[in-house]
Amino acid sequence: MRRGPFFSLALLLLLTFILGACSSNEQKVESQENTSAAETRIVEDEFGKVEIPAHPQRVAAVYLEDYLSALDIKPVIQWYHPIWGIQEYLNLDVPKFDVTGSIEALLEAKPDLIIVDGAVDSEKYEKYSKIAPTYRLKEEILQNPREIVKTIADVLNVSEKADEVVKQYEERVTLLKTELDASVGDDTVAVLRLNVADKTLALLGIENRFIGNVYKEAGLTPHPLVRDMKEFQEVLSEEAIPNLDADHIIIFPSDGTWESKENQEAVQWLDSTLWKSVPAVKNGHVYIASRTYWQTGAITANLLKYDDLEKWFVK
Repeated sequence: MRRGPFFSLALLLLLTFILGACSSNEQKVESQENTSAAETRIVEDEFGKVEIPAHPQRVAAVYLEDYLSALDIKPVIQWYHPIWGIQEYLNLDVPKFDVTGSIEALLEAKPDLIIVDGAVDSEKYEKYSKIAPTYRLKEEILQNPREIVKTIADVLNVSEKADEVVKQYEERVTLLKTELDASVGDDTVAVLRLNVADKTLALLGIENRFIGNVYKEAGLTPHPLVRDMKEFQEVLSEEAIPNLDADHIIIFPSDGTWESKENQEAVQWLDSTLWKSVPAVKNGHVYIASRTYWQTGAITANLLKYDDLEKWFVK
């Protein structure tokens, strides 16, 4: 069939229309993305009102990376301390930010939002705010992992994801508590930290931000020394150690791992006659824990602790 000039002209007009529409759509999408990136909103943190991106894309959450991971958000940098290291259990492949040194690494990460917890005072807050809008969690929620994850999700505009995370967390806690009630009952528990630098033992109280959840959420019964503590932790004198007659003891090192070369001298303390006189030690009821998630109270870390409790106590 012969196609005349009118057909060619119509085809040309059609192609021109399609290309024009595609170009228009691309410009529209690009415009929407630019607008989205430029949008801001006002929220209130511990220090007052702060203007933050409505849809942050590059988030730094100093010592709060656990919560970002729970929300399926990859931070642009991870907290690091030269003594305590990083939160190894998160397996993050991002640059480290030494919180004891220069803020250069944080600057180089180019965050568009920084989220911090109670370790950041007003002075540090001002420094961070010069790099990017900074949100400091309110003091009143710092011991509540559910409220922390909800708050961070709200700041990041992903509240629905937090609802899912909290629901799964609640289900895990409910199941574990039922199991522990049946297997452990009223047996008393104490959590200790071996301070490797000075070879002392610290008893961690029921109000301790990192450990309190094993009592308050999982329902373990604190030993009276733990239950009656007003402080978050207390270094035990040698005279007090024989009084630690808890049915079960959980212990982890303050730095590194049980295998770390620099910890071996401190670990030998657990071969001492004094330690071996403790009832839980005599009865084989001492449980060796990993510092990396036992020395934090974030939501992912707590779930890993609960896996340990189930492994140790649930028959």
